[in-house]
Amino acid sequence: MQRLQTRPQFQAVLAGAIVARTEHFAMHRQSLDTAVRPAGAGVVTRPALFPVCDLWLGAMVPKRWARRAVTRNAIKRQIYHVSADFLHQYPQAAFVVRLRREFSRTEFISAASPRLKAAVRTEVQALFEAGARAP
Repeated sequence: MQRLQTRPQFQAVLAGAIVARTEHFAMHRQSLDTAVRPAGAGVVTRPALFPVCDLWLGAMVPKRWARRAVTRNAIKRQIYHVSADFLHQYPQAAFVVRLRREFSRTEFISAASPRLKAAVRTEVQALFEAGARAP
């Protein structure tokens, strides 16, 4: 599994279809663009957006929905950890798991509480299961 790292990679995947949703998360998928285009008269080529034909994954946790960095990092860790269990069920494509709604601050007071991590893990597992069933 490769991780998305650049802004153009994230933008390309976010332009793709949403294949699964849960209460707090959405999963976007984009097929890999490994084609290399010639430019002008020479044989100059631009590097592909996804240079390796593999499963690509990115986690997007905006500050709007998780104010504290410790919370954003905990959510991302749970996303990447759960994704390792589903590698064999997904095709070679690029995926972004995006937080689209805030976890209640009144229910999860601590920024990195075990309750929050368990809730995120459960919901991300449901998201990956739904994404694996999507066509």
